[in-house]
Amino acid sequence: MTDNNMESQIKKHLLPQCINAAVKAGAEIMKIYKHQDDYDISLKSDKTPITVADRVSHKTIKEYLGTTRIPVLSEEGREMLYDERRNWELFLLVDPLDGTVEFIKGNNEFTVNIALLYNNECVAAVLYVPYHHKMYIAQKGQGAYLIRDVEPNDNPTFDSMQIDSRMERLPLESSRHNGFRVAVSRSHQTPETHSRVEELRHTHPDLEVIEQGSSYKFCLLAEGTIDHYIRTTHTYEWDTAAGELILAEAGGITESYPDRKPLAYNKEDLQNPWFEARSAMQR
Repeated sequence: MTDNNMESQIKKHLLPQCINAAVKAGAEIMKIYKHQDDYDISLKSDKTPITVADRVSHKTIKEYLGTTRIPVLSEEGREMLYDERRNWELFLLVDPLDGTVEFIKGNNEFTVNIALLYNNECVAAVLYVPYHHKMYIAQKGQGAYLIRDVEPNDNPTFDSMQIDSRMERLPLESSRHNGFRVAVSRSHQTPETHSRVEELRHTHPDLEVIEQGSSYKFCLLAEGTIDHYIRTTHTYEWDTAAGELILAEAGGITESYPDRKPLAYNKEDLQNPWFEARSAMQR
């Protein structure tokens, strides 16, 4: 498949399919979100929580995108052997419910992340915020966009024409602001996080710390609502792939911290290094 054919296939078929899969998964998540007694919380091997919503969303996305015949590497399928995936040319990297801790706390800050990787580079991304009805999308070299008022739906029918008619280019003019806003994870902070914030405060005395859960932070950076994001605890590739492309296509950048290298994908060890991300205004 040529690069031009790939770009056309993504725009016309794969991106709409990923959007529909995310919206459908979002509908399943929101049904469970309203019934806190039914979360069925347990711990994964790395001691992080998993709920029935994670499992149902994973199943929904895998079934919906099964027709594409593109292999899926998901947080809920994290035990897949490296030898099985190391030579994949094209695959989907999925976090069916990013921000499980925020989901459990009931603070609305959770997302559905779907990234399409080609030769281990993200070429298309969908990041859905079901509670806020916001859909963020990007295609490599084509820009990043927001679609508003995307309600969770059991039978979504987005096609490329409908998507084109509703897209707003990122960053948003309405997100311009005074001051310097630094996002940190609401639930995952360390002394190194606070130390880096204080470093930044030396050059930005007006610095304001924004606590925010999930990959939604990448979206707020892409919008221009926040300026900087520092992460000094463990994350995995499915936590960053979609958000990183959306931010990059909005003119921002994500780099490992403190050594400022690009993040790599489909590694043998799926953990990310520490990283920080900057909006277009801070590059």
